[in-house]
Amino acid sequence: MGLVHIEFDFSITPKEPFADILIAELGEVGFESFVETDSGALAYILKSNWDQNLFSDLMVLENPNVSITWTQKEIPQENWNAAWEKSFHPIHVGGICTVRAPFHPEENVEYDIVIEPKMSFGTGHHETTYMMLKRMLDLEFEGKTVLDIGCGTGVLAILANKRGAIHVDAIDIDEWCYINTQENIERNDCKDIHAFQGDVSLLGNKKYDIILANINRNILLEDIPVYGKALNEKGSLLLSGFYKKDLNGIKMACKSVKLDFIDNLEKNNWVAAHYRRW
Repeated sequence: MGLVHIEFDFSITPKEPFADILIAELGEVGFESFVETDSGALAYILKSNWDQNLFSDLMVLENPNVSITWTQKEIPQENWNAAWEKSFHPIHVGGICTVRAPFHPEENVEYDIVIEPKMSFGTGHHETTYMMLKRMLDLEFEGKTVLDIGCGTGVLAILANKRGAIHVDAIDIDEWCYINTQENIERNDCKDIHAFQGDVSLLGNKKYDIILANINRNILLEDIPVYGKALNEKGSLLLSGFYKKDLNGIKMACKSVKLDFIDNLEKNNWVAAHYRRW
């Protein structure tokens, strides 16, 4: 029968900014994929990983300023595509990059990226992925070596390769993400991307010109010293997956490994930040 996920359909009033807060907290307790809806969000978790006690760790559910209700149902793996196709729409970034599904028509843009998520995070719908893509359009990738750590669908790695990166490593600890990244690499004919399942322990003594990390605050803070060690001189580090209130802590962690803050983007209280080693 394959893997079974549980779909939670959350109704959130008011939706902003609490949908983003809920999604961030769900991601930290094991939920794997999210789709925003008009009334809130859909969230998915493997049935084998579900425990009702997980919700006791969600601070947003205790917030008196928001009302959150939900229903839930089981989704067999073979029905996943049908579930997300109903909500997945093409994403347009900067007028030159589109992220779309295989069933969407090809668009006349410089970077046309085709993604089939299959329970992986990173379709471009979430603010953090969108901002990473947008900031990447301002960086020079031609002839560069790139690391996409916590790659999800592989969308960032794919854009890096399409923009001229000659070698890209895409790493995710989740098996679904690793498999999905491999599929999306092939789907976009990106021969210079190499996918691996694991974490920063796989890096060893590897060095990169650009490192992309869209994960969450706690993992970023833990792994920033590794990113610093793996970044070449004059290299760039792009980070996202955290809130505006966490930016100072991220800045301090980067400064401790001699990475200078360049700038940041903000969208609905989420942040993407650019650091550089001179």
